[in-house]
Amino acid sequence: MTAAAPVLAVDIGGTKVDAAVVTAEGQVLRASVARRPTGRETSREGIAANIRAAAAEALSAVPDVRVAAIGVGSAGPVDLPARSVSPLNLPRAEGLEIDAVLGDLVDAPLTLALDGTCIALAEHWRGALVGIDNAMAIVVSTGVGGGLVLGGRPVSGATGNAGHLGQTFVRAIDGDPAAATLEAVAAGPGSVAWARSQGWEGETGLDLAASYRAGDEVAVAAVRRSARAVGQAIAAAATLCDLEAVAIAGGFAKVADDYVDLVRAAVQDAAVHAYARRCRVVASGLDGDGPLLGAAALALRG
Repeated sequence: MTAAAPVLAVDIGGTKVDAAVVTAEGQVLRASVARRPTGRETSREGIAANIRAAAAEALSAVPDVRVAAIGVGSAGPVDLPARSVSPLNLPRAEGLEIDAVLGDLVDAPLTLALDGTCIALAEHWRGALVGIDNAMAIVVSTGVGGGLVLGGRPVSGATGNAGHLGQTFVRAIDGDPAAATLEAVAAGPGSVAWARSQGWEGETGLDLAASYRAGDEVAVAAVRRSARAVGQAIAAAATLCDLEAVAIAGGFAKVADDYVDLVRAAVQDAAVHAYARRCRVVASGLDGDGPLLGAAALALRG
């Protein structure tokens, strides 16, 4: 970390944008936390306006604090050379140029990254990956995202999308020929849809969690199917990148108390080489501020 002064952190997601001022020590200034909606049906102009409004509110809430930089994490894909974002869940915002939205808000440098990269940075800075220089963070929620830290540094790739694990493919799960991308199989909506196709009558991830705790056979199978897919993807990433550890975050990763244990077992089953099997799978060490801490870490790195 290079900046000693606080920074402005902005996290752009498919349903909301969060912003806050964060100190160089990783303290989110609670008074500054601001949120605005995004959403698939919101116009391009509305999305841009809400991103700026959240950031401006965060700054105005702490008027005596001067920020040294701005860090922006966004759902992907992103395009770092073009400094734009195209979140899959926000088709109307495709190619939105972040400098045009936030660049003149304060006289400070602005750094952009994939939200998965930011989560990996946050885990490496303040979470479960502290002191581990070759690692990955995965978010299992309404989608599946990821980010990499290799040699102690975030890896962005040519356009900024390195670690975008959700759109990689996994092998068939227990002979299921419909298994496709990791996100389609393992994320909350896909898991709920699969369970319903098997006769389960719940509607949400929370319903699935309750059914899992009650021992419902279909719910148990759906959760295990998700965990197996995540484990297969981690085994592939660990083999490719020689990872020491992977931290699992996201709301759907809490669908079962033993979800991380199930993923860990799936990695052992799927990994071919001993070095990949040595990759530790751990639960996230962050709370709900993780995305903002990641964007702050990005800004603090400069």
